[in-house]
Amino acid sequence: MTGVDRTDEYAGVPLPQVRIMTDRLLSPATTESVLNALAADQFILDHVRRIDITGENLPAVIGSGPAKGMDNNHSGRQVIRFGKDEILLTKAVGDFYLELLVESEEEQNEVVEHIKSVCGRVIPFGYSLAIGRYSKYRSTLSDMRN
Repeated sequence: MTGVDRTDEYAGVPLPQVRIMTDRLLSPATTESVLNALAADQFILDHVRRIDITGENLPAVIGSGPAKGMDNNHSGRQVIRFGKDEILLTKAVGDFYLELLVESEEEQNEVVEHIKSVCGRVIPFGYSLAIGRYSKYRSTLSDMRN
């Protein structure tokens, strides 16, 4: 997963996550517009601790087949701009995970409504949205291996 993390306000508790699943894998331009549209909404930005993206891996070098070892010149491996940062996109993005900083269910529902309105504007071919816990929030025994 690739992500942007705000650790300043985290208390070690399981926070709710919003999973945005797009109906198709996104182009780098669409991925950039979704991320920047979410970040442009100050209300969303104030209530999101972390954003992770997942999707199909686009490696720099082809790992198998007749072209093994050659550079992967896939059009999806591009540098995108997220806010002031430039990020090398190494995935054909299909899912966004937004970890929310909310105090109540009403606040959570309000943030989700803002997220839905942004996604409705910038994801042209459809998406679905779910609320739950999709990633670990504390270390487990398998994290302690050397």
